[in-house]
Amino acid sequence: MRIWKLGFAGFLVAAFVVGFGSGEQARTERISGSAGDVLDDDPVGRLKVFVYELPSKYNKKILQKDPRCLNHMFAAEIFMHRFLLSSPVRTLNPEEADWFYTPVYTTCDLTPNGLPLPFKSPRMMRSAIQLISSNWPYWNRTEGADHFFVVPHDFGACFHYQEEKAIERGTLRMLQRATLVQTFGQKNHVCLKEGAITVPPYAPPQKMQTHLIPEKTPRSIFVYFRGLFYDVGNDPEGGYYARGARAAVWENFKDNPLFDISTEHPTTYYEDMQRAVFCLCPLGWAPWSPRLVEAVIFGCIPVIIADDIVLPFADAIPWEEIGVFVDEKDVPNLDTILTSIPPELILRKQRLLANPSMKQAMLFPQPAEAGDAFHQVLNGLARKLPHGPDVFLKPGEKILNWTAGPVGDLKPW
Repeated sequence: MRIWKLGFAGFLVAAFVVGFGSGEQARTERISGSAGDVLDDDPVGRLKVFVYELPSKYNKKILQKDPRCLNHMFAAEIFMHRFLLSSPVRTLNPEEADWFYTPVYTTCDLTPNGLPLPFKSPRMMRSAIQLISSNWPYWNRTEGADHFFVVPHDFGACFHYQEEKAIERGTLRMLQRATLVQTFGQKNHVCLKEGAITVPPYAPPQKMQTHLIPEKTPRSIFVYFRGLFYDVGNDPEGGYYARGARAAVWENFKDNPLFDISTEHPTTYYEDMQRAVFCLCPLGWAPWSPRLVEAVIFGCIPVIIADDIVLPFADAIPWEEIGVFVDEKDVPNLDTILTSIPPELILRKQRLLANPSMKQAMLFPQPAEAGDAFHQVLNGLARKLPHGPDVFLKPGEKILNWTAGPVGDLKPW
């Protein structure tokens, strides 16, 4: 592990010795203004959700077939279902529901290496929608405008892990009026539907809890990153993966003593993040990754390298105040950008990151806890109420084209 070298003496004396090594980082600062109020909102009593009872082939049987789905970064769809089944916002009377939820585990189809295969997902989702529209009247009266779906794929309801193909496919046509709860977020992108709720990817809370180290541990690493810089298997010519941003990190800073970067993933990964000041969160195939969650949980200032990214719960979490945003084109200047940040600004970001409510909002714990990601999703749904008059269709009115989309998506599931 590279230790933060004493090359920037004034910066180090002020920030490292005085601040990071004396327990200063353990102090917290409340989020000011409306963002802090939103983060602390309690959704109970503000909305009611009806959970469709689907045949187990859409959820439980899929999970029984491959329990690994409980631990991968897309597992929010499973835990959101479990949470809602016992949540006080759940209603068993659909006539009084504000929102309808369809529990479909579209990411729980894994390769031997644990990567999700999205190719069956559109047909699976279509099948579930056809079922609820046939057995209940609620879909048909709005064509899904008062329904929400959890779609945590790389590119949401575009259901593909390669951006080019995800764009070509577009959002599943039958979901165009529904509210999508998804990890993918990028401005002006066909895979981010207007009104979607962007959520953090799943990161195992209990696992991270077991790797916590004492709060006063000095942050002796300046910049930290573990992960791929090139994806030779899927992008043999280079330049397409991460739009070249990760490759630029490696080529420019692999020999820089301030940067502890590698493709190796050590057993001390979580501990190392707690010893780092900055944690790189570059885009990969998609703009997001669990590193964002891990950085916030471990108080490591996230350095977000993903142009136009839409971050989780952006109305509640002040990302501009807790993180550092670096344009992809500016990656070669990353060292200058980070060493130019005043120590007092670093300390403030750390105090905000130390706020327990900030960390809680990024997690899907079991059982659920006040202010966690589950509750932030409900807050987002509650803020969309009451539904406007355009939600409900006139008698005989149809908007969605059930036969639109790629031919393969129309096959039975």
